Amino acid sequence: MTTETKLPFDKENVRSFSEEMNEPAWFKELRLTALEKSETLPMPRPDKTKIDKWNFTKFTQHTVKSEPFTALSELPAEVKALVDIDAVNNNLYIQRNQTPAFLTLTEELKGKGVVFTDIFTAIKEHSALVEKYFMTEAVKVDEHRLAALHAALVNGGAFLYIPKNVEIADPIQAVYLHDDVEASLFNHVIVVADDNSSVTYVENYISTVDAANSVVNIVTEVIAKANARVQYGAVDNLAKGITTYVNRRGIAGRDARIEWALGLMNEGNTISENTTNLIGDGAIGDTKTVVVGRGDQTQNFTTSIVHFGKHTEGYILKHGVMKDSASSIFNGIGKIEHGASKSNAVQESRVLMLSEKARGDANPILLIDEDDVTAGHAASVGRVDPIQLYYLMSRGIPKKEAERLVIHGFLAPVVNQLPIEGVKKQLTEVIERKVR
Repeated sequence: MTTETKLPFDKENVRSFSEEMNEPAWFKELRLTALEKSETLPMPRPDKTKIDKWNFTKFTQHTVKSEPFTALSELPAEVKALVDIDAVNNNLYIQRNQTPAFLTLTEELKGKGVVFTDIFTAIKEHSALVEKYFMTEAVKVDEHRLAALHAALVNGGAFLYIPKNVEIADPIQAVYLHDDVEASLFNHVIVVADDNSSVTYVENYISTVDAANSVVNIVTEVIAKANARVQYGAVDNLAKGITTYVNRRGIAGRDARIEWALGLMNEGNTISENTTNLIGDGAIGDTKTVVVGRGDQTQNFTTSIVHFGKHTEGYILKHGVMKDSASSIFNGIGKIEHGASKSNAVQESRVLMLSEKARGDANPILLIDEDDVTAGHAASVGRVDPIQLYYLMSRGIPKKEAERLVIHGFLAPVVNQLPIEGVKKQLTEVIERKVR
């Protein structure tokens, strides 16, 4: 079955937008080629989730002009809570709808050759570097229709490059603020850690307005070269009414390490793909994910770690809570390719359902094409333990408060292992609001 794609624009719109943004010829051509491909490519097929009636293309505005912030003191309260406005050495990018609204990078990091800027500035001022990585290694333009549409319609995002042998101690943060009901977001994020470098990148997607019919299409590409380490933290908290497709993908070279700490808290229908390709020998991929679903939303989360190099290690840990009539699919895939000997693939997925109408499905999958490896998985789907509730209520704790404590206890094994303190704090606060 095919899904009809009705776009509120055509080639001429895409061409004029690219020229308005003063993009180099190679990027304008990439947009136009991608738009043409999107007309014939199939939609992605998330396992056990029908998306043929989801809205991925019907939105009012491709670009919304928003006012930038001249100082952190101007930020709305919801954003101030996410950043340290008193920090002396902030490395921070704030995007308001599609407008680059605030950017600061320390002189020390600039002196070391670190590049951190919005995607449009990067395309113009670091064109050769962006061209080398933009949808060439991690995510390809022609994978499916949503990938092609993303390439054609990119209207936001960030670019972060860490040169060889540069280790960044303090986190680099990006906040993507959605505060206009008409704004759609096609965000592209690229993080490149060159040989022997290290970085912690934290991003927040946050809506401060309800959106009745909006689209978010996010692609992230993380490249960790030989002996590099990237810690990537994200808290997604987009409003109900926003249909979200997010594809975060990483490529790890020899002895490189990519760690994902993801809090997926969107209120609307969501497809989330997170894949780490362990290309080099000795590479490590570690993904920790926390999800809370509520209302009548439908979500599909697929986490994959694919082993190509020898002596590679892949770890997947996912805990989800479903309440009300929410429904979610949790797919965990550990794949060891032929030749990836001495590799280790481990995963655990657990889902807690809080109501009769809530649905959660945990699917651990191991695909092993090599003999000399170790692999294992665990999965469970269940309801709140009545014995735990009875114990807490017998101590005078009201039922709702007892349920809240049980939920925090269920999610704690994942939240407590998140390597980024800022993400851990923000995620705990979002979870607290949702479970109440």
